[in-house]
Amino acid sequence: MKPWSETACAEAVRVAVLTTQTPHHAWFVRELAREVGALHVLIEREGVRAPFDTGHPFETTRDQDECTAWFSGHNPTLEEFAPCSACGNINDPAAAAVLRDMAPDLVLVFGTRKLLPPVIAAAGPLVLNLHGGDPEYYRGLDSHLWAIYHHDFANLVTTLHHLTEGLDQGAIVGTRPVPLSRGLKLHQLRRVNTETALCLTLHAVREYRERGSLPARPQRCAGRYYSFMPAVLKELCVARLERHTESLP
Repeated sequence: MKPWSETACAEAVRVAVLTTQTPHHAWFVRELAREVGALHVLIEREGVRAPFDTGHPFETTRDQDECTAWFSGHNPTLEEFAPCSACGNINDPAAAAVLRDMAPDLVLVFGTRKLLPPVIAAAGPLVLNLHGGDPEYYRGLDSHLWAIYHHDFANLVTTLHHLTEGLDQGAIVGTRPVPLSRGLKLHQLRRVNTETALCLTLHAVREYRERGSLPARPQRCAGRYYSFMPAVLKELCVARLERHTESLP
């Protein structure tokens, strides 16, 4: 395993990203690699599946839109942008061993399943999670979709928080609204959210580089937990977001 990119130096902040292979995660890693010389990606290959139908056509359109907007139609692999290791399940003992060997200064979790205590311990003292939503209102999965379902467009935000054993309950490093423009469609929301997530992450990496720590505030309350959104409800979300963004100035 080549643990870090060739541009890494002894003084560099060593950042590990725990994520999955998708167009938006590939773009995130590509852009983060422009800022972070010592970067390594641990890829979780096996996703968590719901015991009911969750698929919707907007998701295929979403992937195509991201590849077109970011990669000129190409669907890249994470390995194209940073040194990578892979595991089936992010909680496999092999994944914990990789993290212990890497000894990163900062770990970013973006889109994996919930980390269990052995992996959290192996990841080191500073583990942050990117959550697509406000965890004080929406914890778990498909948070943006559930906010749209509830007509709660004010909670279309992105949050960077400390990762703890309690799901989406760690202290908050930063939160930013996902910018909604007139006519934005649901298949475009993940792209805009990922760009917002990158801004939060770069700000945190720069602050850690300068200060050696990251200020954070405890969460005031734990939001309701949501699981996978069924396919039939996603159809409602497509229409509800479109109606909302068409009303924007």
